[in-house]
Amino acid sequence: MDFYFVNKFNFPNMSFIRTQVIFAKKAILLLPFIALVASCKSNSSDKKTGGTDSSASVKQTAKARNSEADTSAMKIGTEPTGGGAGSNIGKDLIAKADCNTCHKLDTKLIGPAFQDIAAKYPASEANIEMLSKKIITGGKGNWGDIAMTPHPSLSESDAKEMAKYVLSLKK
Repeated sequence: MDFYFVNKFNFPNMSFIRTQVIFAKKAILLLPFIALVASCKSNSSDKKTGGTDSSASVKQTAKARNSEADTSAMKIGTEPTGGGAGSNIGKDLIAKADCNTCHKLDTKLIGPAFQDIAAKYPASEANIEMLSKKIITGGKGNWGDIAMTPHPSLSESDAKEMAKYVLSLKK
């Protein structure tokens, strides 16, 4: 009888209000899920838009990543250099390249410290030549089992400048 009384005076239908409340609750519960799905879709790989797939880049080897290096952007290996032994040219080239990822001045990281390399090899033309080739081609076995990543995009003259600088760091 009360329900009839409410409708008689043009109050809204209570079942309609309950339906709207249930719909609003469902929308509130589904909104975060929809946002999550939309954000995941925007990160997917798409060749047309230039997106990248993070799982594909993880599988890529260090050698493959390095061979695609844009040396013009890093300004290494593009111009001939001509400094003396221990010049700042070699130091600058090392700073601009990825050398400091594995090597530090006086601390062993993945590869040997620059000072340890200088202690092992005297600063001779033969050693500068050998180390510059090792920088370009990479290598394994001289300092343990971890291989040095090759740097094929470096010019021979820049690699020699880097080797001269490293050999000048002898304690």
